[in-house]
Amino acid sequence: MTIKTRFAPSPTGYLHVGGARTALFSWLYARKHGGKFVLRIEDTDLERSTQESVNAILEGMAWLGLEYDEGPFYQTHRFERYKEIIQQLLDQGDAYYCYCSKDELDALREQQVANKEKPRYNGKCRDASHTRKEGEAVIRFKNPAQGEVIIDDLIKGKIVVANKELDDLIIARSDGSPTYNLTVVVDDMDMGINVVIRGDDHINNTPRQINILRALGVEPPKYAHVPMILGADGARLSKRHGAVSVMQYREEGFLPDALLNYLVRLGWSHGDQEIFTVDEMIALFELENVNVSASTFNNEKLLWLNHQYIMNSDPAHVAHHLSWHMGERGIDPAQGPELTEVVKAQRERCKTLVEMAEASRYFYQEFENYDEKAAKKNFKAGSDEVLRHLLAKFSAISEWDGEKLHQIVLDTAEELDLKLGKVAQPLRVAVCGTAVSPSIDVTLSLLGRDKTLNRMEKAIKFIQDKNKS
Repeated sequence: MTIKTRFAPSPTGYLHVGGARTALFSWLYARKHGGKFVLRIEDTDLERSTQESVNAILEGMAWLGLEYDEGPFYQTHRFERYKEIIQQLLDQGDAYYCYCSKDELDALREQQVANKEKPRYNGKCRDASHTRKEGEAVIRFKNPAQGEVIIDDLIKGKIVVANKELDDLIIARSDGSPTYNLTVVVDDMDMGINVVIRGDDHINNTPRQINILRALGVEPPKYAHVPMILGADGARLSKRHGAVSVMQYREEGFLPDALLNYLVRLGWSHGDQEIFTVDEMIALFELENVNVSASTFNNEKLLWLNHQYIMNSDPAHVAHHLSWHMGERGIDPAQGPELTEVVKAQRERCKTLVEMAEASRYFYQEFENYDEKAAKKNFKAGSDEVLRHLLAKFSAISEWDGEKLHQIVLDTAEELDLKLGKVAQPLRVAVCGTAVSPSIDVTLSLLGRDKTLNRMEKAIKFIQDKNKS
């Protein structure tokens, strides 16, 4: 049997990290077993579903690299199919029209709550010997009154639910539109989904869906309910905990590989290993190793992991993602050194690609002003003479080589009887506008001859003008 999993988000907002983790687990399970992974957009909530949200989901999946084998399918394209199944259930006697008004149902609920009973539909219309009446009616599934549903959950283990605990859920609203529990069942059945991996907030839906599938003569899929993700305060992860949108993590400078690695470790483990390549995730992932309890999202841990990926990934891969951040800041990577070389120079000091893009701006763009503190500390009387000395020597060399440039800085410090910092730091501020950069030889190599010499001349003039005033 070919394993077939699915990810079925509702396009009522962005792709959040909880959904992304569910998608990742489903994708890994399919890849692990040589199966197929399906993307289904559950857009039957016409009031809240938007094309913008659909685009955000597709963009998030693409950025994470979670490629699907089939889809995306849209539930709004399948309304005729849902009507067929609803009619089939009516014809079989497994569904019925319910004419109870909202006021009746509200009164029933209030009475049940007052009696400390579980609120549920009392089945008033279930066995009524009437044909369709005038007025609005919903259609309910006739849930079995006896027996029990046994779920052999691949994460939580055996779950047993007595049918008497389940009421007759609505499968079609009064306007004829199908409800969630009906559409999911039909889709999973038609698409051949045989392993459903989803959040454990769906556990209450699972026995109801199993009973509908059995009424349709279909063997239910296996289910795996993933525990929720909590914020640091122990509450369910939400907007108030910071970035929860997948694409917001992109905007904040995280690599998709780092986010995937972090998400797979939220509730799953393989010994003490912290860092996994995607191939390792596929090879090692097993649902039985997913924790039963909820996981806590830790932004500091994600930041640490992101830095590990920035430092240890192929520089070309990091540069590919850095390029997007440069573009967002109006920086043209063609106006300076190769991005891969910048990544090599900056990766030890930058934990995010946002930091790297901002810290590398001076390689590509001229700066208007010097960092105030850096200039005050390093552009003191006499520093213009140091820069003039370096400028003459830099201008004289034929080959712009980092090693030679570094030696000139060392020689200058010795000739002028200065500590290295009194030479290198004024030079660094002169060419970068700030006191922080990679090693001076790497910085000068990346900047190139023209930018370096021009900026040194500008700095000499700045220091002279400052001393005159």
